[in-house]
Amino acid sequence: MYFQDLWGVDSLKVKYTESGEMIRFSWRVLDATKAAPLNDKAVEPALFDPQAGVSLVVPQMEKVGKLRQSSTPIEGKSYWMAFANSGRRVRPGDRVIVQIGKFRADWLVVE
Repeated sequence: MYFQDLWGVDSLKVKYTESGEMIRFSWRVLDATKAAPLNDKAVEPALFDPQAGVSLVVPQMEKVGKLRQSSTPIEGKSYWMAFANSGRRVRPGDRVIVQIGKFRADWLVVE
C-alpha cells in the first residue's frame, strides 16, 4: 500500500538471472505521474546488499546504453532495470535495498 500511495507502483520484484551476472528489478505502474521519478534518466539507481556488503549499479553497454527503461511511464505497464552482479555476490534469498533518487524499497527478497 505504501508504494501504491506514494509512488504509484506495485509488484516490486528482484530476480536473480540464470547466469547470475545480473539482478533484475521490476515494477508495475499504477499512477504514471507518481511513478515518473523511477524512470528518470538523470538519476543513478543503486541496489545495496548489506549481507554481501556490495552496492550494484546499472551498467552502461557500448551499443545499447544503460540497461534500464527510461521512457515516460504508462499506467498498467511493467518496467525494469538490470544491475551488474559481478562475482555473483548477490544471491537468491538475500534481502536487498533498491534506491532510485528519493525512491527507496527496503528488504526486497531476491528471487
